[in-house]
Amino acid sequence: MKKILFNATVGCTLVLGLALSCKGRPKNARTDTYSSGTISFVSDESFSPIINEEVAVFERIYPNATLKAHYTNELDAVNLLMREKTWLAFTARRFTAKEQKNLEDRNFMPVAIPLAYDGLTLIVNNGNPDTIISVHDIKLILGGKVDKWRQLYPHSKLGSIEVAFDNKQSSTVHYCVDSLLGGTPINSPNIYAVKKSAEVIDFVERHPNAIGIIGSNWLNDKRDTTNVTFKRNIKVMGVSKIHPATVESSWQPYQYYIYNGNYPLIRTIYALVNDPHHGLPWGFANFIAADYRGQLIIHKAGLLPYRANVAVREVVVKDH
Repeated sequence: MKKILFNATVGCTLVLGLALSCKGRPKNARTDTYSSGTISFVSDESFSPIINEEVAVFERIYPNATLKAHYTNELDAVNLLMREKTWLAFTARRFTAKEQKNLEDRNFMPVAIPLAYDGLTLIVNNGNPDTIISVHDIKLILGGKVDKWRQLYPHSKLGSIEVAFDNKQSSTVHYCVDSLLGGTPINSPNIYAVKKSAEVIDFVERHPNAIGIIGSNWLNDKRDTTNVTFKRNIKVMGVSKIHPATVESSWQPYQYYIYNGNYPLIRTIYALVNDPHHGLPWGFANFIAADYRGQLIIHKAGLLPYRANVAVREVVVKDH
């Protein structure tokens, strides 16, 4: 009799223990680790070609990890991070001082991890003969002080300058407002904000008068493994720090010209991490930032890895 009572007592204790354990665990408790589990993250859409490749390689190396990317604009990406809807966001800026303090006051430890340098690129229609421009003239266009091609190039037969961005809240627009216009809103009369970076290229292909502003990772010709060929259906403008622009002072966003500072429109890509669990968001962000394979993907995409190990070799061409 005592034996039966003992078994019954143990059984009740175990059931009670399991019930308390389940009750004490939050419904949204995370089980992901540094290299396993499932998470969702957000990214500015302009980085999607690189991020897609990084996800594919990471999941191949760590088959127990599943990464679900949500592509949006930079403003919404940061807002989702601040509201704890995600723990990882890819942007072209750090946390602001206000955002940093807000998260720290809530006992978080936000970190901005630099990943790569991207050249913000100006593209024009294949039929446009004018392919060099100064930073000074870019500011005039975005500020609304120049809206006709002939104002920059008197010989031009094109009419109004149509400027195409990927999204009105994107990192591209943010860069132009902050870094080129000093915080003044863009005021060009012919601004077109499409939805995605690929649509900027399509817009420029269809509009001879257009200038598209886009991240350089969208423009590499995948047939060229040396990263010195851009897509052939548009032209990439050379940009000059000196005004007026000349062929000699204008540079395209090749990796070496980003590396040595010749190309003037450079932005840094960051992983914004706010993960108190120190799980998969940290693992994926550090894979891109510090792992050789993660940085190699950035290099092959035509961007400059943040931890670049650039070897420069002088080539002498002899005439025979």
